[in-house]
Amino acid sequence: MLYVTRGEVVLQRPGRQGASVVLQRTRRGFVGAASLDSARYHCDAVVTLSGEVIAMPLAAIKHALAADSGFAGRWVAMLNHEVKRLRAQCERLSMRGVAARLLHLIETEGSDGRLPLGGGLKSMASELGVTHEALYRAVAELEKKGSLHRRENSLIVGEKG
Repeated sequence: MLYVTRGEVVLQRPGRQGASVVLQRTRRGFVGAASLDSARYHCDAVVTLSGEVIAMPLAAIKHALAADSGFAGRWVAMLNHEVKRLRAQCERLSMRGVAARLLHLIETEGSDGRLPLGGGLKSMASELGVTHEALYRAVAELEKKGSLHRRENSLIVGEKG
């Protein structure tokens, strides 16, 4: 099991049209926790922002889950948080328009209207299920309207730019 302490790792796999589909983006936390009982990962882990990752033996995690109720409770809470994040992602992918998806991503994954770019707009496009060209156009349009600003490798919504 991998734990990201800093940087960014995405879990992705090829989509039906050939473009990569991002299944999980992690800037701090476990990567692929849903695969704890799988013999192998069903996708690729890709570092999109240099940082530090800690590898943990699966046997040790499974032992801690069985022997330490406090650890098991924190693990369940982490999985619950991931389920909520994935529900928001499903909602986002059902939205029409790149700008709507982008603003939703900033609202749900960011903090105070600010979302770190991490691996950049190209990586973010695959998470939004759009081409990077479409995302670049949407960002430019939102910037032109004054609804979005790019500062310090982050996207910022509203007047905070």
